[in-house]
Amino acid sequence: MKNILVLGAGRSTTSLISYLLKSAVELEWNVTLADYALQLAEEKVNGHPRGKAIAFNINDEIQRTDVIGQADVVISMLPPRFHVLVAEACLALNKHLLTASYVSDDMRALDKQAKEKGLLFLNECGLDPGIDHMSAKKVIDDIRDRGFELRAFESFTGGLLKPNDREDNPWQYKFTWNPRNVVMAGQGNVKFIQEGRYKYIPYNRLFRRIEMIHIPGHGYFEGYANRDSLKYLDVYELRGIQTLYRGTLRRPGFCKAWDVFVQIGATDDSYQMEGVNEMTHRQFINSFLSYNPNDSVELKLAYYLKLEMDGPEMHKMRWLGMFDDTPVGLQKGTPAQVLEHILKKKWTIREDEQDQIVMWHLFDYIDGDQIKRVRSAMVANGEDANETAMAKTVGLPLGIATKLLVQGKIEAKGVQIPITPEFYNPILDELEKLGFSFIEEEVVL
Repeated sequence: MKNILVLGAGRSTTSLISYLLKSAVELEWNVTLADYALQLAEEKVNGHPRGKAIAFNINDEIQRTDVIGQADVVISMLPPRFHVLVAEACLALNKHLLTASYVSDDMRALDKQAKEKGLLFLNECGLDPGIDHMSAKKVIDDIRDRGFELRAFESFTGGLLKPNDREDNPWQYKFTWNPRNVVMAGQGNVKFIQEGRYKYIPYNRLFRRIEMIHIPGHGYFEGYANRDSLKYLDVYELRGIQTLYRGTLRRPGFCKAWDVFVQIGATDDSYQMEGVNEMTHRQFINSFLSYNPNDSVELKLAYYLKLEMDGPEMHKMRWLGMFDDTPVGLQKGTPAQVLEHILKKKWTIREDEQDQIVMWHLFDYIDGDQIKRVRSAMVANGEDANETAMAKTVGLPLGIATKLLVQGKIEAKGVQIPITPEFYNPILDELEKLGFSFIEEEVVL
């Protein structure tokens, strides 16, 4: 009897646990869900005969060794900073490990030891990274297998709200993933290749350099560049490609409004603000603007950024309550932390709301004297605030990979990401059966 251990019972584990418990009945597994908050883990297991919830502290070395030692396969849904701690324990105890997080340098350093012990440490097997890898690499490999030269590759993913005409939300957005990651998005080095040229975008220009994308049946989206597209030159073996661009999708109008926060400095996370415990939303915005006792905060902001007082950006700010005399409600914080706290008040998804995942790829390749283009898109909707599209698309690939591993259908060892047919074919096939499929179209340019 195989024992599957899941570390972490956060929002993204809901669909993963459901899938593993369903599989546990068919394949005679046991599933243990371990979390610092026992009640949360118990709610996710929900009394299932093949499931068990336990209280778990990752920093307790004795407990960590004991709990991991009883498992055959470990799935870490903990914050990424804990993955290496788990991996080192898995290495010492000869246990396979799966995560949805990016491969860190510390994780990559364990590759040789994992291979020597015949262990699989699979990372980046969620949504983005994960489904993006698998769906893109499948098309790239197909193009190459047919003997064609890949000229361009673009890929965008967005965690959004499902459109709802009854909802008065001019941003058409709420948090469906880690709010801090949204507030901090784009900071750092943004680099990509466009028509054979290396391109770089400074953070203060990122949300003004957007690309409009149309997905038939779903309308228009705007995309901004992710931090470093160049790392995929080697991951996907794309050296020599003319265009390589990865980005994030939002609804039209989002980026220009979000740029307001960037330009005034509200997303800065490098210093602690003073007087946060007595600050209102209005004072937070005003703290970044020049002093003028005769002008309103609204007027100063509009003048500073050359915005129309009745324009869409100012409307979005008003909807968020950024000019209200509402207390922030924090004792201390950086500008980014204060902004995140304010945004949560309007951008926390309600129990009855549905999120939406949108993923879009573009591939240009040379076929003789023609350039052909393949466009591929997946759109998935959540059911409610618990059974979200985000939780499904992050958790299900991990669950499927776990089942394949336990069934002996994966031979890869060491630190891996799912970019080979051994991973992407069966995982994408099962995702399609579960309702997550890509629609592809090909045109001649």
